[in-house]
Amino acid sequence: MMPDDVKVEVETETDKPRRFVFVLLHDFTLLSFSAALESLRIANRLSGKDLYSWRLIGEGGVSAVCSGGTEFKLDGELSELTRDDTVMLCGGINIQYATTKKLLNWLRREARRGLVVGGLCTASYTLAKAGMLDGKRATIHWENQDSFLEEFDEVELTKSVFVVDGNRLTTAGGTSSIDLMLKLIADDHGEDLANAVADQLIYSSIRTDQDTQRLSVPTRIGVRHPKLSAVIQMMESNIEEPISPSVLAKDVSMSTRQLERLFRRYLNRSPKRYYMELRLQKARNLLMQTDMSVINVALACGFASPSHFSKCYRAHYDTTPYRERGSQAARLSI
Repeated sequence: MMPDDVKVEVETETDKPRRFVFVLLHDFTLLSFSAALESLRIANRLSGKDLYSWRLIGEGGVSAVCSGGTEFKLDGELSELTRDDTVMLCGGINIQYATTKKLLNWLRREARRGLVVGGLCTASYTLAKAGMLDGKRATIHWENQDSFLEEFDEVELTKSVFVVDGNRLTTAGGTSSIDLMLKLIADDHGEDLANAVADQLIYSSIRTDQDTQRLSVPTRIGVRHPKLSAVIQMMESNIEEPISPSVLAKDVSMSTRQLERLFRRYLNRSPKRYYMELRLQKARNLLMQTDMSVINVALACGFASPSHFSKCYRAHYDTTPYRERGSQAARLSI
């Protein structure tokens, strides 16, 4: 670590620290929040100045519990902020449940005053629900992208690790909070300080808003075969209107039988089975994260009828789509 007596020289236009107000939502993701907060703390330590300050608030103003079960003491309730504050909503699992009417009303009121507002992890959903991302570019954790696209077609959703569009900031979750905060630190006080903070975090590869959040197909499936990767990418991009195995094979200059053998060799399943699993995975995400009817979920995932969808879903998940939706509702009511 850098010795305490070694400081990074920074130029500041004001002695007043930039204040970040972290809004901790129910079941927020600890990693996304702590990564952002630690970046600010380290920037202060390395500069030897109070460049940043922060405050933790939330509904009720007493405490907030992260998805891992740890409780955090809050500094206050959802109250009026100053125009210089930067608001960072910290989301996690069950974001629809955490996005309350009280929170939305408070957000809209504060946004009208011109504040910079960001959403970490799934909190992009909350910003979109408040209408604060309309006509803007944004990102959200890849697991929530399907449901987000179904609900917010006025938002230009990207697969980037983070997005800065005007006074709206969004991240994909996890360590992407570090990438966003390093950009803000660099914008505020220069690249030298941002790089020094990254070194302290043992963060050797700083990502930009041009980097995508998911691993490449070869890395995800553990196989480096260009034609197999190309077919899987086509499958992932065509869930609502599935492409037949013969067309997939033709597009990569293979016969259907060759494609079948390729999938059997590397993934131990047929192309049809693999495609079905992708479609059912998206269906489960939509059932768990949206209020879409079962029939609309079925259509969005390429099933011609609810009965066929239900039969395939039960065979794979050992429950019906209706029971899956009901179990999710029961969990949220606890």
